[in-house]
Amino acid sequence: MFFNDERSARLRPQILTDLVGQYMNDQERARLLGLPETTRIRERAKIIYRDRLELGDHCWIGEGALLDATGGLTIGEHTSVGLNCLIFTHSTWLSNMMLENYSGSDLMERKPVRIGKGCFIGGNSVIMPGVTIGDFATVQPMSFVAKDVPERALVAGNPARVFQRFDEEHILREAERVRGENRVRELGR
Repeated sequence: MFFNDERSARLRPQILTDLVGQYMNDQERARLLGLPETTRIRERAKIIYRDRLELGDHCWIGEGALLDATGGLTIGEHTSVGLNCLIFTHSTWLSNMMLENYSGSDLMERKPVRIGKGCFIGGNSVIMPGVTIGDFATVQPMSFVAKDVPERALVAGNPARVFQRFDEEHILREAERVRGENRVRELGR
């Protein structure tokens, strides 16, 4: 029933880890995967090549997110990756075109992805290989990011493009506004 080859032996522990992880809470799952203690990772999120992932503290990974670290993936502290996001660091397009799409093909292209600190990657977004997303950037939900994103930018669309740039004062005003609204809401309870 089970194959007894090198590839199966390499993949089976990850398969079992994913299965066991479905019965854990966010922090237990993060610990099982060897992620920072302050990480929260939701159900069905998957990491490919965990040893090539650098993850900062206080990150949140949403349900069904796929973090492909095949080519190297760095995610800074206090960054959230929304549900069902796809972050790719490799492509097999050339191996497909050359009819050489098999495990271990030397035509797999790998390019690292870097996502800065304090970023928000909205749900159902796709980040392509080789992209760098600057610190404090926001990727709106359902965006397709194929080019670098500058820091403190809001991008959206397919392909994603910059719609707004944030300065420090804007962020501080927004934080004050939201905290004020939350205080009013709490007092009304």
